[in-house]
Amino acid sequence: MQHAVGSPLPPPHQPGHGPAVGWSPAAHHPGQHPGAHQGPAPVPVPPPAPGYPAPPPGPAPSPAGPRHAPAPPTPDTTGHVPLPPGGPVAVPSAPQAAVPPDPAGTTIAVLLIGPAGAGKTSVAKYWADHRRVPTAHISLDDVREWVRSGFADPQTGWNDNSEAQYRLARRTCGFAARNFLANGISCILDDAVFPDRPVVGLGGWKRHVGPGLLPVVLLPGLDIVLERNAERSGNRRLGDEEVARIHGRMAGWYGSGLPIIDNSQLDIPETARILDDVLARSIASPPAW
Repeated sequence: MQHAVGSPLPPPHQPGHGPAVGWSPAAHHPGQHPGAHQGPAPVPVPPPAPGYPAPPPGPAPSPAGPRHAPAPPTPDTTGHVPLPPGGPVAVPSAPQAAVPPDPAGTTIAVLLIGPAGAGKTSVAKYWADHRRVPTAHISLDDVREWVRSGFADPQTGWNDNSEAQYRLARRTCGFAARNFLANGISCILDDAVFPDRPVVGLGGWKRHVGPGLLPVVLLPGLDIVLERNAERSGNRRLGDEEVARIHGRMAGWYGSGLPIIDNSQLDIPETARILDDVLARSIASPPAW
């Protein structure tokens, strides 16, 4: 079904914001014994004029002693590693060179769209495993199933609880993607986004991740989708009628301007290679969505 679904970590400590280590004036000079302190020469007090009482004695001067620099700040021993806060993903700038960019070495965010049985999860995992830069695979279904007690399974009937859990899972995936990307780790997310609900679907992902998210549609033929869905188990296996209905709605992506890969006759490595080609073109000329 198509439904939309924290607080960033504090910025790292900046140099110069902590207590500064002072200069010790007790450093010795040539001809002066190390550690000896030389204060200012005492000023003689003139005697009182005749007929006037002597002034009361002032406070005794404090004994001169060595002056020490402030102690350096205590190092952080908690093991905490400061991380940049995650922010929205910006639209990638068009490269100036004529050679298309290499997505295998670029930090990007990808949204892989397709019906159940399209192979989104398998392709996303393979693509993430074989990149030259750190890459995370964020599965909406996996995050949705973090809810154990009280899990709202849409197959038993769509209701307010199942929609709320879908929305929460989408938002959680978006926050995770932003944090990964802020720390130099690419992301690929997979979801069954329907073209007839653009505000909830692509609009939701754009709000949660950012306008730089690159959507790609994976849409094999219906017979392939039915065959792959039959190999599933648990609540991820849908009925044939439901699969056919979802596949029919996904056909609305044709003519939308988004790149579409028909992987009916492609294995997973071949699909991942074509995905790289499609992403290179999307980086060079981001699709309007």
